[in-house]
Amino acid sequence: MKIGITCYPGVGGSGIIATELGIQMAKRGHEVHFITSKVPFRLTINHPNIYIHQTDINSYSVFQYPPYDITIASKIAEVIKYHELDLIHMHYAVPHAVCGILARQMSGSDVKIISTLHGTDITVLGHDASLKDAIRFGIESSDMTTAVSESLKNDTYRLIEPDKDITTVYNFIDETKFNLEDRELVRAQLKRQYAISEDTKVIMHTSNFRAVKRIEDIIRAFNIVCPKVDSILLLVGDGPEMNRMRQLSHDLGLEDKVIFAGQQTDVVNHYKMSDCFMLLSEQESFGLSLLEAMNCGSVPVGSSAGGISEVIEHGETGYVVDVGDYESAAVHLCRLLTDPEKYAELKNNMLDDIGIRFRSGNIIDQYENLYFSLKEGK
Repeated sequence: MKIGITCYPGVGGSGIIATELGIQMAKRGHEVHFITSKVPFRLTINHPNIYIHQTDINSYSVFQYPPYDITIASKIAEVIKYHELDLIHMHYAVPHAVCGILARQMSGSDVKIISTLHGTDITVLGHDASLKDAIRFGIESSDMTTAVSESLKNDTYRLIEPDKDITTVYNFIDETKFNLEDRELVRAQLKRQYAISEDTKVIMHTSNFRAVKRIEDIIRAFNIVCPKVDSILLLVGDGPEMNRMRQLSHDLGLEDKVIFAGQQTDVVNHYKMSDCFMLLSEQESFGLSLLEAMNCGSVPVGSSAGGISEVIEHGETGYVVDVGDYESAAVHLCRLLTDPEKYAELKNNMLDDIGIRFRSGNIIDQYENLYFSLKEGK
């Protein structure tokens, strides 16, 4: 099968999933064409079945802003036509699903379109009345639409009200990369690098440091835990909230206990060093970093936002608290970090659950079956 994939090529979850999906499809013998503005950052391997079609988004005096949508749609149409694609997989309802629909019309092809909703296109853009009709058009005019969680699917029906069946297909991770391999060795090496003592517990969070991630709640929860448990808070990433979070750590007297590690290329090793992972967002369609950390052995404490409570089974594979309830998050962290038996129980349950519900092979099978059903017109 010849498959086209369009996504944002950056470090966000949607781009990661789209890229990993394309890689796995190529490994299964499909011909995969990435049509993007840049080479996806996760596309670090050369594969005979993967082709990259990069388009430059130029500025023109007639346009106030560079015409991304038109340019990418034109490139998609070109690839559809000259490579005779069977289907295109658009990640995000706007702009990419709409671009895919325009590209199909431009190419004069009957190529099938599958669109995946990742979150921002619904939970943020869906509140903008000026975009609601465009989002609905992208969903309804696609041959098939998927969402990365039941929560996101429900939000879509509530906010956008599309007349369209939406299929939930969860995100997945590459287990060959995110796993327990050499965890203790990596843990010891990184602790020495950060001058963390061997017995000190490590609580971790990674994100783009936007307000929606509620990193302040994480720091305030840690401020409660810190006097009770010998621990360090490791914050990986960067973004608009960084300076404010540094100031908050200073105000709380946590300068020596909170490590701002910045952007890291080896985030996997940081997952392996951590004992617990925190994700207390107020909006989260799935929480890919959460799943990555869990499969590296870090037991989670998350908020009830969006798909987080679908990834974590409260009391079985981690703990879930209401958005903003950092006091309860601190209570759960203290128990996890001071009760080895409970920690081991949840960790084992967590790894078993990931192997059943989020195993990459199962998720890739679901997408591949959807692709074949579209191609065969079922």
